[in-house]
Amino acid sequence: MTTRPDGLTVEALAGAAIEPVIADLARLRVEVFREFPYLYDGDLDYERKYLRKFLAVPESTVVVARDRDRVIGAATALPLARSEDELQAPFRAAGIPVEDVYYFGESVLERGYRGRGLGHAFFDGREARARALGFTITAFCAVERPADHPLRPAGYRPHDVFWTKRGYTKRPDLRATFSWRDVGAAGESAKPMVFWLRRKEVEQR
Repeated sequence: MTTRPDGLTVEALAGAAIEPVIADLARLRVEVFREFPYLYDGDLDYERKYLRKFLAVPESTVVVARDRDRVIGAATALPLARSEDELQAPFRAAGIPVEDVYYFGESVLERGYRGRGLGHAFFDGREARARALGFTITAFCAVERPADHPLRPAGYRPHDVFWTKRGYTKRPDLRATFSWRDVGAAGESAKPMVFWLRRKEVEQR
């Protein structure tokens, strides 16, 4: 565990040690993903069940940020080969061995704690774990929304610049599709997701 100058702590948990923060991670997913661009109308019970997949994977990681004893943010990762088939399929089609890829899932942080560098801490923790496990590629995917989406906030800026500075490259040729219900929608609809990759050789430059 690392204690930052602002008093917040950041800790990387693995495998079964993740269980105590499952409820907090579910809460954060429902809260943060309601915002644009995900607009996810989530359900806490579903989220808690969904997140238990990390407990069964010893190589999984959750980097947790706390303000005293309260979890205020978290970021997840696990081997792509242990993730959903829909995430693996674009890599297999492109001839990229899924066994080489450590996949970054959600990165969620309460609004009042943004802009303090915790996003970097989340990436640092997951990338360190990927290196320790011997993975040569780290990757994540992000939803794509049209520029004229009616719920796009004024002044909204995507995280592309941040991700690029972290050494990640957008790969429009690697795509997946996931469905969920948007806030205010009657039912689920399909959403395009595009992947970003960072290879070990890029990391070492």
